Amino acid sequence: MRGWSHIIGALALAAQVSACTSPSSLVQETLDPVTGVTVLRATAPVVLYHDNSGYAAHARDYVYLGPVEVNRMGTYSYYLWLGIWSTIRSEDRQSSQRDGFESVILFVDGEPLPLEFAGWTLDAVGVTEPLYVKPVASAADAYYRVTIDQIRLIAEADDIQLRAGTAKPRSYSLWENQGAAYASIRAFLDRGYD
Repeated sequence: MRGWSHIIGALALAAQVSACTSPSSLVQETLDPVTGVTVLRATAPVVLYHDNSGYAAHARDYVYLGPVEVNRMGTYSYYLWLGIWSTIRSEDRQSSQRDGFESVILFVDGEPLPLEFAGWTLDAVGVTEPLYVKPVASAADAYYRVTIDQIRLIAEADDIQLRAGTAKPRSYSLWENQGAAYASIRAFLDRGYD
């Protein structure tokens, strides 16, 4: 009899997880298996870049930006995930990629939007599974607390710039053809809760 209860429990958990997964390709909603929180995210992040052509012809640093909603039994928290990476190889690249990203300002249609740094790990968001697929294995993840209204500003922006660091700030510009990313953020907002 004990074997049946484990099978039924596993089937019930699988049904819950599949019920939380969105059929839409623009957003994904999942249940964190350890913490039990529901996580909503866009599937196409915004891509920003910093040209480093002084190193090599196609040397660039990239930042991927995606919204996250964490639902803890009806209490909603919002974050921006940043996937930080570079085409420049380095022995300690992840450490150097993080330099300055504790202090980030987004410029949304020219208006500064300082981001509140939450942390480098999933613990900062209160989940146990990756929120976004890293663009490359060596990418650094960073998480920032935001409001739903700040995510709306990003979704409605014609231009987004990012500045990381204070001592030697680096500026990142919006990559071309971001239609899928904007559609994904708008779908995220349509699915989210305020």
